[in-house]
Amino acid sequence: MTPLPRDFFARDTLQVARDLLGQVLVRVLDGERLSGRIVEVEAYIGEDDLASHARFGRTPRNEAMYGPSGHAYVYQIYGLHHCLNIVTEAEGFPAAVLIRALEPLKGLETMRARRGPVPDHLLTGGPARLCQAMAIDRRLDKADMCAPDTVLFVEAGVPVPDEQVATSPRIGVQGDRRARTVPWRFYVRGHPCLSRR
Repeated sequence: MTPLPRDFFARDTLQVARDLLGQVLVRVLDGERLSGRIVEVEAYIGEDDLASHARFGRTPRNEAMYGPSGHAYVYQIYGLHHCLNIVTEAEGFPAAVLIRALEPLKGLETMRARRGPVPDHLLTGGPARLCQAMAIDRRLDKADMCAPDTVLFVEAGVPVPDEQVATSPRIGVQGDRRARTVPWRFYVRGHPCLSRR
C-alpha cells in the first residue's frame, strides 16, 4: 500500500487529470481492499471556471478544494449520491479532478453487494456509482489521500499511452460557453466501464 506522493497532485490540474488515467484508486473498507483502475476523469480549475463549485468562492461545502493537494473533496448531489474529487495545485487555489469511472479490480463481491444486481462494467462506471460501490461519502471529505495510514488513496498503475487517451467537454455541466465546451474530460478511448460511451 503506497499512495502516490503529494507532488503528483501538486501540479497543473489538466496534467494531473491526464496522468490519473491508468492509476488505481483504493478504498480500504473494514480491512478489505476495494480497488479500480481510473479510466475517466474531469478537471475543475479556479473560481472563473463556471462549472466548478468554486465559482461562488470559498464556502463550507467546497472548503476542501482550497486545501492542500492530494486531499479528497467529497460532495453530495441531489441529497443522495456522492462524488469524489482529488484536490490539485497549490493550497488556496481551488482546483480538483473528479473521478468519473473505474475499471473494478479487487473487492468485486463487496462492490456487487453495495450496488445491487448490475453488470460488472456498471459497478463503478460513473462518479456516484463508484462512490456507492466503494463506500465513499462525506465522512471522507478532506481525507489526506497521501498519508501512510489513509483508507482512501491512489497508487501507481499502468500508464495509458497517448494514443488511447481521448478528451471531450465535461458531462452535464452548467455555466457559460467556455465551461460547457473546454475539453477537460479525459478518458480511455473505447473502455467498457466509461460513464458515457
